[in-house]
Amino acid sequence: MILDLRKFIERERPIWDELDKLLRRMENDPAAKLTLADAERAHYLYERTSSALVRIATFAAEPTLITFLQALVARAYSELNDNRARATRFRVRTWLFTTFPRTFRQYQRYFWFALLLTAVGALFGGAAITFDARAKSTLLGTFPHLLGNPADRVREEEHSTNSSLEGEHTTFSAYLMTHNARVALASLALGMTWAIGTIILVFYNGVILGAVIIDYIRAGQSVFLAGWLLPHGVIEIPAILIASQAGLLLGQALIGWGSDQTIGQRLRQISNPLVTLVCGACLLLIWAGIVESFLSQYHAPVLPYFLKITFGIFELALLTFYLGFSGRRSSSALSYSSSSSSSSSSSMV
Repeated sequence: MILDLRKFIERERPIWDELDKLLRRMENDPAAKLTLADAERAHYLYERTSSALVRIATFAAEPTLITFLQALVARAYSELNDNRARATRFRVRTWLFTTFPRTFRQYQRYFWFALLLTAVGALFGGAAITFDARAKSTLLGTFPHLLGNPADRVREEEHSTNSSLEGEHTTFSAYLMTHNARVALASLALGMTWAIGTIILVFYNGVILGAVIIDYIRAGQSVFLAGWLLPHGVIEIPAILIASQAGLLLGQALIGWGSDQTIGQRLRQISNPLVTLVCGACLLLIWAGIVESFLSQYHAPVLPYFLKITFGIFELALLTFYLGFSGRRSSSALSYSSSSSSSSSSSMV
């Protein structure tokens, strides 16, 4: 038995030393987070050391070693649980620059489907306005300020002093934010109809957008339209599409195409992505509301159109870069850690 114990200690000693070294590194840098590979390795070392402690504890002749292993296991338990708590702690910067854009890209097929629906709706609305003069009052009847002649509205806007909005920016901006947030939440909630309601709402928004665009273009007011819509529209429209993306994801989870999971499992799996997408959409809508209130509502000669159009193009480029590339480095590091972990596991086997 003594010989077996000595062989066991000699065999397990490298494991204990490796765990002690890893724990010292974690203790010396409390702010550091373990990679996936390091976390799996630490868990393996912790379990193996705990198992060794149980076996050695039966030998009363090794009190010093038992004390050492007890302290090592206690340190490992404390550090691993504290690291897990730090990993799950919400960080605004991490969520904003990593979690949200990565979640968007993970489920981007739903976004592109929503964009396609919007484009089809816009084509339908534009065609209706073009080929049927009565279609304008039917499609835009719920928007009285859009029923008039676009040229008359532009003339009125350009010759006004914009004094009607002076002192009311905060109220108007808050109204736009809450209204747009309700639309975003409706896009998500309608996903409960197996996404049928979301699809209808997205298509309808496209119809209205296409009808307005064609109406102003036919009236020769393309520059005014671009200066009016671009500053807030390049943020507002994608935000609504992202909320619709969440609604389509919810509908897919309820339907369960190509999945052998229960509906409860599917809903639990997408709960975090849904919250992330909708919260991100609402943040974008807040910015769009601010821009619409403080910039879009001012026209030439107060604000030159080229300035507003340039600002809108810059916003669109920035949003595209943010959603397309933000957080990719973290994603690549995670993929590398996962592959390293798989290789390590294969080696141990």
